[in-house]
Amino acid sequence: MSTPLKIEFVSDIVCPWCIIGLAGLEQALAAIGDEVTADIRFAPFELNPNMPPEGQNISEHVAEKYGATPEQSARNRATIKARAAELGFTMAGSADSRIYNSFDAHRLLHWAEEQGKQAALKHRLFAVYFTEQGNPADHDVLAGAAAAVGLDAGEARAVLASGRYAGEVRAAERLAHERGITGVPAIIINGKYLISGGQPPAIFEKALRQIVAEG
Repeated sequence: MSTPLKIEFVSDIVCPWCIIGLAGLEQALAAIGDEVTADIRFAPFELNPNMPPEGQNISEHVAEKYGATPEQSARNRATIKARAAELGFTMAGSADSRIYNSFDAHRLLHWAEEQGKQAALKHRLFAVYFTEQGNPADHDVLAGAAAAVGLDAGEARAVLASGRYAGEVRAAERLAHERGITGVPAIIINGKYLISGGQPPAIFEKALRQIVAEG
C-alpha cells in the first residue's frame, strides 16, 4: 500500500540550493517509486524582499550580504554548478549575473497552483533564471514562462498587472518565519518533519523512508 506524503517545499526561485534540493527530492521520490504518493506544494520565501526590480550584480550582492570575496564567490559558483550538473540541471551563472526581486514570480506561482500547473511553472522559472539568465521580475519574462507550461499568457499578465495574490504570498511568507524558517529550501513533510537544505538524493531518500517507517 502506498504511503501518502504531503510535502511543502518552501523556497525562492532565485535560490540555487532550492533547485538542487528540488531535483534531489524528486530523484529520491523516483527511487522510492510506488511505495509513496507525494503531493508537493510550493510555498514562497524571498531571500531578498527589498531587492529592486532591476536587481543587482550577483558578485556585489554576495559581497555586501555575506562578505564574500570575488575568489570565494567564484569557488561557491563552481561548487553549485557541479552539484546542479550531477542532478541534470544547468547553471549558467557568472560574476556578471544578476539577482532579482522574486515577489511577482511568487504571485504567479500562487495563481499557477489554482490552475494545476504550479510544479511545471516552478521548474520553468528555475530554468529561466539559472540556465537562461532571464529576469524573473520582468512581467514579459514571467508571462512567457507561464505560456511555456501551458498557462494562458494573457491571464498571467492580468494577474501580474493587478497585484492579485500579494496578500496570500505575504501571509505564506509570514507563516514560514513564524515556523522559524530562516533559510531555504525547507521541506516540510506531513506538517511534522523538516528537511533543510539542498540535500543529495540519497539523503532525501533515507529521510523519506524513515518517515514512512515511522508511520
